[in-house]
Amino acid sequence: MLDKYPPKDPALSVRGPPPATPATVTPPPPASTAAPAPSAPIPLIALDRPFDVDEFSGLLGETSIRVTVPREDLAEVLRRVSEFMGFGIYVYAVSVRPTPGELLKSFVVELQRVDYDPEKRSWTPFVEKGTSDSPFGPSGTRT
Repeated sequence: MLDKYPPKDPALSVRGPPPATPATVTPPPPASTAAPAPSAPIPLIALDRPFDVDEFSGLLGETSIRVTVPREDLAEVLRRVSEFMGFGIYVYAVSVRPTPGELLKSFVVELQRVDYDPEKRSWTPFVEKGTSDSPFGPSGTRT
């Protein structure tokens, strides 16, 4: 190591702080009884990640989704859900309610996938019938 980096000149080395003289040393101020109490420390790291609309959009296609959405993102979330359902493949029953304890600052949005039942003439909860590699569905036939 000394081949690459020759030793420093000892005259240039730092020797520490200059000695203190009695004239420059001041005693600490006396403790005051009227001093305000220190405030609670502000955390530097938030444990909850902020809501991301694009991340929420990645969840669309699941059978059941439940998220807490800030008020400022609610309109965009509902727009993306309705746009996603516009394809007609995935249809959701949508439930929106305010979160408890906060005065309309955020909302719980629940999506439950549904299918239309022509016999009942209403929407019924989606039931997974299995998966298949066939483009014609789980049965593998066109009918």
